[in-house]
Amino acid sequence: MSEDSARRRKRQDGGQGRGEGGDNLTGQLLIAMPGMEDPRFAQSVVFLCAHTPEGAMGLVLNHPLAAPSFEDLLKQLDIKPVPPARSIRLCHGGPVENARGFVLHTADWTGEGSLRVDDALALTASLDILKVIAEGGGPRESLLALGYAGWSPGQLDEEMRKNAWLTAPADAALLFDDQHETKWRRALAKLHIDPAHLAGTAGHA
Repeated sequence: MSEDSARRRKRQDGGQGRGEGGDNLTGQLLIAMPGMEDPRFAQSVVFLCAHTPEGAMGLVLNHPLAAPSFEDLLKQLDIKPVPPARSIRLCHGGPVENARGFVLHTADWTGEGSLRVDDALALTASLDILKVIAEGGGPRESLLALGYAGWSPGQLDEEMRKNAWLTAPADAALLFDDQHETKWRRALAKLHIDPAHLAGTAGHA
């Protein structure tokens, strides 16, 4: 789902669009179950930026990118200063539109094109935020995802019914820290779940 369609739907629903199944999971973490059939999402933790009857869109948090570096990306985009005054963590946000960047960040900074996910977080896909961060400003916390995870209408709801995902509240550490190898286990720990004892048929929280 595109950012524009997500924004329109959030406005129509008063900022709180509902998924096709009636549960609005916007702003929640999706935690892949051990039996996840899609290898691209094995042991993944996804932040759900939008969940409406039109579909869902999220960013995978624990698939870091070794290249390019933030400095290299700025050079490619002809953004100065290089080296930047501040840096930002890069991750592979999902299999859709891998060449497109999405910055998930705290809502203490927003630009004209920012989509407010909730009171604390926003999503920005414009170059303005990269320029501001490179210059030493911008939001307190942020990450840059190349690509995103997308679901067609009803698809995520069906995956939830098939117990492909658990859900949990998001927190700043899971969203923004660089301890990628432990994010999946830490996300499960929020639900007091030991992955060693987790069956592929458990329901969502």
